[in-house]
Amino acid sequence: MAGKSVVMVTAGVVVTLGVATVVAVLVAKEWIDKRHNETASYASGAEAKKERGSVPRWLPDDASSVQYAMKTTGGERLVKATLKDGRLPSVCKPAAELHAPAPEIEAKWFPNNVAGKATARCELYYAYTNGSTLYAWQINQDWVDSNKQR
Repeated sequence: MAGKSVVMVTAGVVVTLGVATVVAVLVAKEWIDKRHNETASYASGAEAKKERGSVPRWLPDDASSVQYAMKTTGGERLVKATLKDGRLPSVCKPAAELHAPAPEIEAKWFPNNVAGKATARCELYYAYTNGSTLYAWQINQDWVDSNKQR
């Protein structure tokens, strides 16, 4: 009977260590994936552009409640803002058949499954509005391609 107890205890320890290892690996992966993400909030578009050079210049100065996320290792970006008149800026070009890719980063304030909602291109950003709220995102490959052309 003592032999069975040792085997069961040993098996329990192995299973516990295995689960702990899996959890540690998942936590480490999440940390690695997100350690290059930065987010910020600004009262206005003007403030956002003044504080961070990577905020798109086409964002209206009078946009309010600006949320911005970026990956510091590439061109992945997210923007959410309230537009004073609810209309996309004039630089944004409507696209009837826009096949937008999904955003490559996430933020709590940015909705999921937005790729099918994009109605315009604002320079490198895919964008749409929901009421007076602007949602826009940029993917890394578009950013890379743009920088190659310079």
